[in-house]
Amino acid sequence: MALMDFIKKQFIDVIQWTEDGEGTLAWRYPMADMEIQNGAQLVVRESQLAMFVNEGQVADVFGPGTHKLTTQTLPILTNLKNWDKLFESPFKSDVYFFSTRQQVDQKWGTPQPISIRDKEFGAVRLRAFGNYAYRVADPKKFHTEISGTREQYAVADLDGQLRGLIMQNISVAIAQSNIPFLDLAANQLAFAQALAAALNPAMEGYGLKLEAMTVQSISLPDELQKVLDQKIGMGMVGGDMGKFMQYQTAQAIPKMAEGVGAGGDAGGLAGAGLGMGAGVAMGQVLAQNMQAALQPAAGAAGTAAASVAAGVKPEDVMATLEKLGELKTKGILTEDEFNAKKAELLKKLV
Repeated sequence: MALMDFIKKQFIDVIQWTEDGEGTLAWRYPMADMEIQNGAQLVVRESQLAMFVNEGQVADVFGPGTHKLTTQTLPILTNLKNWDKLFESPFKSDVYFFSTRQQVDQKWGTPQPISIRDKEFGAVRLRAFGNYAYRVADPKKFHTEISGTREQYAVADLDGQLRGLIMQNISVAIAQSNIPFLDLAANQLAFAQALAAALNPAMEGYGLKLEAMTVQSISLPDELQKVLDQKIGMGMVGGDMGKFMQYQTAQAIPKMAEGVGAGGDAGGLAGAGLGMGAGVAMGQVLAQNMQAALQPAAGAAGTAAASVAAGVKPEDVMATLEKLGELKTKGILTEDEFNAKKAELLKKLV
């Protein structure tokens, strides 16, 4: 009886795969020294494909369903073995199962900024992040090109290769999309579609099908982002240098006021409420000086002479205002006296 049980165990009559977790793309049925009984059942579940490989040659591929393994259902394998069509003996072959469900939420991103060519900015380095989804579509090609004879091939084993493939095609996708860099963030869907179109041929070469591609973020390195912010600021004022200097000053003065207040002096610019007023006045002076430098020589000389005659420097006014703020805080000057002095000093700047 024990001998009969041993003999029965050597013949496989049901072949199936129940996926035990996430992330398996290909799995080889453990044959050991066993043989498949002629007439055995092959159970292929939904989102699976099964493939028979005999002596390194792919024989047959089976889709979802229950299949009885006979010479009629395995004609290619039968031909390879040169068996008579009426054979009843068992046979041995490797059986591989493939998961065809979507592998979703696969992350991709640029570890380092990549360089692209932009019509408006020239060479630009950017970072991009997103995710994608794919599935095994051609098990024969996937087995031949990727998974091979391994007992198990997981999503993680393919992750690095696919990320590298995406990195190679980002520049191509941006060029094909014809979207300027400034418009990429507002056209992420179009960029994702262009990236998917660039990736599809290589994915198909692996036996895979790209099901989805998303772009979640596009950004510049910090140093280039600052340059872009300045260019945007210029655009906001229509390229007028004077207005641009006022814009820059308005951005900088609140930070100056915070710096003075952080030093422990409650009577600094922040405490006295002078930041914005002094900033606007200083911006006007800087704008006038910049415009004078850009005008013809005669106009520039006239403006410079007027500035010298006035004999007032913005940094001197700022220092005086700070001292007056200290005097006001200590009670030496009243509020009215301080405001009168402040107005008098600011008039000298205009």
